[in-house]
Amino acid sequence: MRRVGAFAVLVLMAGLSTSRLAAATPDSPDSSAAPAPAPPAASPAAPAKESSEGRIPIGVGVKMSTLGIGGDVAIAVSHRTNVRFGFNAFSYGHTFDKDGVTYGGTLDLRSAQATYDIFLLKGLHVSPGVLFYNGNQVTANASVPGGQTFTLSNTSYISDAANPVTGTGKLSLYKAAPMMLFGIGNLVPRNSHHFSTSFEIGAAYQGPPRVTLNLGGSACDSTGLFCRTISSDPTIQSNIAAEQAKLNKSASPYKFYPVVSFGVGYKF
Repeated sequence: MRRVGAFAVLVLMAGLSTSRLAAATPDSPDSSAAPAPAPPAASPAAPAKESSEGRIPIGVGVKMSTLGIGGDVAIAVSHRTNVRFGFNAFSYGHTFDKDGVTYGGTLDLRSAQATYDIFLLKGLHVSPGVLFYNGNQVTANASVPGGQTFTLSNTSYISDAANPVTGTGKLSLYKAAPMMLFGIGNLVPRNSHHFSTSFEIGAAYQGPPRVTLNLGGSACDSTGLFCRTISSDPTIQSNIAAEQAKLNKSASPYKFYPVVSFGVGYKF
């Protein structure tokens, strides 16, 4: 009986040890255990808000200058530089007399430009550039009423009443002209401001002006007796060429054309 009781005690102790070991092992399968709750589903990410960062600032403006009335478009290249494109246009008519010849002249200003603005201190800038289209010119219709005296290269003539002197004149320039401008103001402000003003001064090198003078009709000598057709007389043609050279010399200072401008702008 003692042996049977001892054996029963040993069997009971072994069963208790096995059940404790199974409870202490976390990886042991337990079909009766409830499944672990699934983690909550992540909410969808909110769409990123659109940002203006990375957008290239652009400014537009209008201006008045000695090149005419026009406009500019500027694009920021770096923190201290812009590239700028502009156009100018203006027309003005005026009648004047020179050496007895009446000229009905018209000044036509037509140009397109590109500049590179380098900002030295805030709005203070230097702007090398070019008039890549220079259509500035002066055209004129010339006339001398019949019986009136006029002068060509210091030689006096009288316009023939039967065939008065008429003609045309033109002052033309290089079709492209380098330019240099200095000014204050920035069409593309680097702060939160949108409106801007600018003032610039400089010059464009448009080459020596070239004057062409063409006259027709008949001219008489100072007595009014000996008249001949201008187009067929070599002496008068030579005097016209000399008068043309004199006009070119008078216009030579305008190879450097002064540029003064004032403008207002808006940055987008």
